[in-house]
Amino acid sequence: MSLSEKTIQIVKSTAPVLAEHGEAITQHFYQQMFSQNPELLDIFNATNQKTGRQQHALAAAVYGYAAHIDDLGALSAAVQRIAHKHASFNILPEHYPIVGKHLLEAVAHVLGDAATDEIVEAWTEAYGVLANIFIEVEEGIYRESETANGGWRGTRDFRIAEKTKESELITSFVLEPVDGEPVPDFQPGQYIGIYLQPEASANRCIRQYSLSDAPNGKTYRIAVKREGSGDTQGLISHYLHNDVKVGDVVQLSPPSGDFFLDSRAETPVVLISGGVGQTPMLSMLNSLIGKGSNRQIHYVHSAINSQVHGFADHIRALAEKHDNLSQTLFYDAPTEQCSGYDFADLTDLNQIRDQIDLPDAHFYFCGPLGYMSMVSDTLKSWNVPAERIHFEVFGPHKEI
Repeated sequence: MSLSEKTIQIVKSTAPVLAEHGEAITQHFYQQMFSQNPELLDIFNATNQKTGRQQHALAAAVYGYAAHIDDLGALSAAVQRIAHKHASFNILPEHYPIVGKHLLEAVAHVLGDAATDEIVEAWTEAYGVLANIFIEVEEGIYRESETANGGWRGTRDFRIAEKTKESELITSFVLEPVDGEPVPDFQPGQYIGIYLQPEASANRCIRQYSLSDAPNGKTYRIAVKREGSGDTQGLISHYLHNDVKVGDVVQLSPPSGDFFLDSRAETPVVLISGGVGQTPMLSMLNSLIGKGSNRQIHYVHSAINSQVHGFADHIRALAEKHDNLSQTLFYDAPTEQCSGYDFADLTDLNQIRDQIDLPDAHFYFCGPLGYMSMVSDTLKSWNVPAERIHFEVFGPHKEI
């Protein structure tokens, strides 16, 4: 189904209006949708709703669609990224009419008389086309997950096989399938969705965590940072740290994500992480080492100090054993007990530019948004081409 020229022109002309009123529209949208369809609270992240991150992200996405309505190819990367997130949440075709109804009603409510019949009809057509695009892409992801060796569609029961405290803030969990069958391999850097029902929550909660080890066909590993106070913020991380025990059963969706290591390349690779953002980097590093890669690897990590730095001994041992791997460690505020770090300050990649700004090197990074913005800005100032810069953002997506 293609859009009519009239619809394209109307939708594109409304882009400035959406930029001005986007968040008011999305706030009204979520309020109305959840009041009439409370079952969807089992899908959406309550914390992102309370902080406004979800509303902001949706407003930006709607504006982006309107602004590029005449060139949908420009949105293909965003569509892939969002579709993978949707697949991890098990978004289904029947959800799209519900979202469309409330979104269009929110546009009409906020714009009032400015939302003419012509505008509403154009946006109804445009939303239908966009929904069909997502449904098709997501079905492809579901089908690929289902047909992989050991794959599945939807959720599958996994048992907590190991629970290991990696630092004062980070705990890792090894998850094995209850049915004892294999699990599919994944691309290093991808994540899984974990479905939980804490007693403190009225709704099921879904969180996405990067897989933190190389694929092995038998188990998955994630590493979770304890966030916030554990009441409204960090509810799930505290639940995992404090309440989930070895032997407990949880549900997982298959590995997803469009951020992953290009395992076929032979060029140098620089893995940069802040805090628990190291989890996808661990998967990439362990995969490279496990396959005996000869690629030049530089691992750059930033932590507050050794007390909160997880997997430090593991990385140090790998660097000592493999000549093609080097590590740089930044500690923001090291204590007297800290050792083995290279810089006692906030991360400044310019201090190691001569070591990591290598010809044809690909840069992969993950961490807090401010940290990633710093990394991105630094790489761009070095004139690193965009096609060699790769990053992951968890939560509602934000360009950096």
